[in-house]
Amino acid sequence: MIAPTAQIDLVCLGRAGVDLYAEQIGSRLEDVSSFAKYIGGSSTNIACCGARLGLRTGLVTRVGDEHMGRFIREQLMREGVDAHGVITDPDRLTALVVLGIEDRDTFPLIFYRENCADMAISPEDLDAEWIGGARSLLITGTHFSTDAVHQTSMAALAIAREHGVRTAIDIDYRPVLWGLTTRGDGETRFVANDRVTEHLQGVLAHFDLVIGTEEEMGIAGGSSDTLQALRNVRDVTDATLVLKRGPFGATVFEGEIPHSLDDGITVEGVTVEVMNVLGAGDAFAAGFLSGWIKGEAHEISLERANAAGALVVSRHGCTPAMPTAEELDWYLEHADTVKRPDTHPELQYLHRVTTRSRQWPSLAVMAFDHRIQFEEMAESAGASTARLSDLKSLLLQAAIQVLDERGLYGRGGLLCDDVFGQDALNQATGRAANESLWIGRPVELPRSRPLSFEHGEDVGTSLRHWPEDHVVKCLVCYSTEDEQALRDAQEQRLLELWRAVCASGHELLLEIIPPAETLPTGVSVVYTVERMYALGIRPDWWKLPCLDRASAKAVCDSIDTHAPHCRGIVVLGLNASVDELATGFRAFAGLERVKGFAVGRTIFGAPARAWLCGDIDDAHLITQAAENFSRVITVWDDAMTHRESA
Repeated sequence: MIAPTAQIDLVCLGRAGVDLYAEQIGSRLEDVSSFAKYIGGSSTNIACCGARLGLRTGLVTRVGDEHMGRFIREQLMREGVDAHGVITDPDRLTALVVLGIEDRDTFPLIFYRENCADMAISPEDLDAEWIGGARSLLITGTHFSTDAVHQTSMAALAIAREHGVRTAIDIDYRPVLWGLTTRGDGETRFVANDRVTEHLQGVLAHFDLVIGTEEEMGIAGGSSDTLQALRNVRDVTDATLVLKRGPFGATVFEGEIPHSLDDGITVEGVTVEVMNVLGAGDAFAAGFLSGWIKGEAHEISLERANAAGALVVSRHGCTPAMPTAEELDWYLEHADTVKRPDTHPELQYLHRVTTRSRQWPSLAVMAFDHRIQFEEMAESAGASTARLSDLKSLLLQAAIQVLDERGLYGRGGLLCDDVFGQDALNQATGRAANESLWIGRPVELPRSRPLSFEHGEDVGTSLRHWPEDHVVKCLVCYSTEDEQALRDAQEQRLLELWRAVCASGHELLLEIIPPAETLPTGVSVVYTVERMYALGIRPDWWKLPCLDRASAKAVCDSIDTHAPHCRGIVVLGLNASVDELATGFRAFAGLERVKGFAVGRTIFGAPARAWLCGDIDDAHLITQAAENFSRVITVWDDAMTHRESA
């Protein structure tokens, strides 16, 4: 087990698997050609959504000792979910679910859960102190569906009762997981069954809160009449009952069940266009729990629950579609005017920037993404360009050596291309969490003006093949003083790129190099940043040349105004000497938006030329590049403590 963190608001016990979501909307599952991979399972979805909504959540489950199990564990950590209760099962595989979206009412899915890891969770896996220290425990209905998981869930409930932990159940009725349909029929949501009804009624008394749809209350209450089903449920439990009513919203019942559903505490639903109902119930549960745990009025909890579910039905996937607190609050303020959350620019942007899992408080980046400059060095040295791949791998070694020596993992990274640097990119990607690197890759055709993309004009197609954590870097030689036709062409390309990264989920670093013109560099950069924001382009990162102090402050002010979620600014070098960089860096001292530097030729220029000429060997190249990189880091750190101009 992983050591627990601070007290947990919500511990979720139940399913954890990998969802393979069809990317072709409107296709039969038989015809789907590609899938997106997400973590999933109702308990996992609720834990992740709860964390996004500000709860401290934890998960109790099992995963396999394989790639999918490690993916779930790592993604839980990225989502902020405490994985202390996640056990690695050495004998069973992680559950998988294959899902399709044919139309608004048809969502075929197949559960691959034969003897899967999460159904093997046992009472011995439970940490009584950890669960007992939580504020609430949620269990989903599936984890009462077999003798083994029923025993474990009851043991967890006993721990909760002993320690005064509030308990909740999301009925989450899936007939296929109770053995009531064929294995391939995961889509069916309701099959009446007296055995299941009796079994559920035997556990409901152990819960303070019961959440379910009309069909789920029907199976729990043993009646197709929702009011009668609720009365039957009330006969076996005094719990607060939360009825999800789809487009009619949701209703809470305390005490005796009234004569009409509308006589409960009812909050109307939010009307949106439905893409995918899967996961919406989990978002609803997390939204309600985010209020219930904190003692909010039921009306407030229902409002948040309805809105969270509405956002998820308009999006692809389950866990990745879950809203954050900031976007949920924004949506609640504007819901009357937002009918398509999946296409609304502000909601799309908020979801993009508030679901980031990795933080980079500062950056020291060795930039060797140059292509033409390396080709020119090779030609000048009489060396084959075939050697450039090895050269870039050696430069990566130099960067890693410095980060190792200076303890800068979590702050360091590289800019590298896939033309000569694919091997280096492969070596840098997928490293252990405590040795991870910030990785940027260029997409621009070098020296193109107007801007063109290296691998063809459809940049979105290229990004489909990139690792998710690679940052898209685009250099554009741009000025607001350019002639209109040139500006239009460049802006069109940048808008295409912005739409592509929004669709792919990659972060964007936009590098601005002003052309030779009458405007001073600082003024030109400020105007360009303002123009990009006016176009609706909000890069995650800016890469800018050294500026005068006033211009640097103006850029920071612009970011604060238009894109407060921007990661920040990194400063480029343009082959300046280290002494020149020291002077230029000082203008950025004390500016919170400035996160670091991305410098290249100042670091690698001289040793790379010597290596290509055969004057130094691999070891000396690494040593010299590492010394230069380390020196630039020192110069940067010294400049950031300089306060005379701050």
